[in-house]
Amino acid sequence: MKPLAIATMTCAVMTGAVAYGQGPQTPAPPLPRTFVMAPATLAAVRDSVRAGSSDYAGPMAQLTRDAANALKAGPFSVMNKPQVPPSGDKHDYMSLARYFWPDSKKPGGLPYVQRDGETNPEIDTIPDKQQMNGMISAVSTLALTYYLTGEEPYAGKAAGLIRTWYLDPATRMNPNLDFGQGVKGSEPGRPYGIIDTRGLAEVVDAIGLLQDSPSLTAMDHKGLIAWHSAFLDWLLTSRLGRAERAGTNNHGVWYDVQVASMALFTGRTEVARMVLDAARTTRIATQIEPDGSMPREVARTTSAGYTQFNLEAFAALAALGERAGIHGWDYATPDGRCIRQAIAFVLPFLRDGRPWPHKQIRPFDPSTYYPLLVAAAPHYPDLKLLELADRLGGPAARAHRANLRFGRPASKAPLP
Repeated sequence: MKPLAIATMTCAVMTGAVAYGQGPQTPAPPLPRTFVMAPATLAAVRDSVRAGSSDYAGPMAQLTRDAANALKAGPFSVMNKPQVPPSGDKHDYMSLARYFWPDSKKPGGLPYVQRDGETNPEIDTIPDKQQMNGMISAVSTLALTYYLTGEEPYAGKAAGLIRTWYLDPATRMNPNLDFGQGVKGSEPGRPYGIIDTRGLAEVVDAIGLLQDSPSLTAMDHKGLIAWHSAFLDWLLTSRLGRAERAGTNNHGVWYDVQVASMALFTGRTEVARMVLDAARTTRIATQIEPDGSMPREVARTTSAGYTQFNLEAFAALAALGERAGIHGWDYATPDGRCIRQAIAFVLPFLRDGRPWPHKQIRPFDPSTYYPLLVAAAPHYPDLKLLELADRLGGPAARAHRANLRFGRPASKAPLP
């Protein structure tokens, strides 16, 4: 039988089923407009949760506890800082470079000098970064809880926090990072400051999770598209943005994550595809060695942490590629440089307990790999990453939010 005839017969059978007593089926709700998180996976988790399945009981209990705290959080704003940026506009984001300290050999300690891996607590005197991270955490928690439960108060709170940070003329952040990670006595803002906003990709996904809520209005969506489009233009064209794009370590990868996420969100798909396609040769092929090591990360004084951090960025980039039809998870150079090999490189140290052979001046918790291992497991089944994730995460991993984000029924995860 020809394919057209089969299709015609199938349509006829389906039409008959509706006509003879089964009634019209309720159309499935549209998939969420998310980009780092897989829309179909989220929809399946939502359906399971709302059907009363116990598959996600552990992580849902933890998520709702987190959401209860988030309902009381904020408001967050760049206007809460006492400092005024060099521009004279407090709406401009400001932060200090984490690893720069007063120079004991210079009068007044200026300009500050770098001590890699050693955090100067002075960074906390400018609260913009803490304010932004608080907003990202609360909004992503509330939006996911709303999407999975359908309970509007979560959406209402998330929408209010979003409007305060992005849209309200009295409290909004200007869409630039001219003064991110400044160094006292030297640079008021640096390209490296762009990594401060890597979490805004989570807010982009949170907005997608809120798409059916009346709390986030059409006018809000229009304003958010405009803000992210302006920030995307700044990332692409400003001096600091162009310099960060040229970054050859985790900074370059996180830059691509932000650009691709915001390009997809604002409908600039060709920009996203261009960045994601180029990342295979400009990031994977240049930052990962054939043995899977990442020289620019293992050279750091906290090399174990930076290796995990860059792998997290690569996973986000590969997930964004799936939305744009660009394959990152399975891309490999002829000599074997690929994300899979970079993950395989750390497995002997995570799975077998081998000593990490590179400098790590502060303790590193291997359980921080849990979300990455869960995200990567479907792409590399031969690596048996879920077994390792369970062992590293322990019983507490059953309540990890990664199980909701990546669609892993945590109640079925074996105890280590």
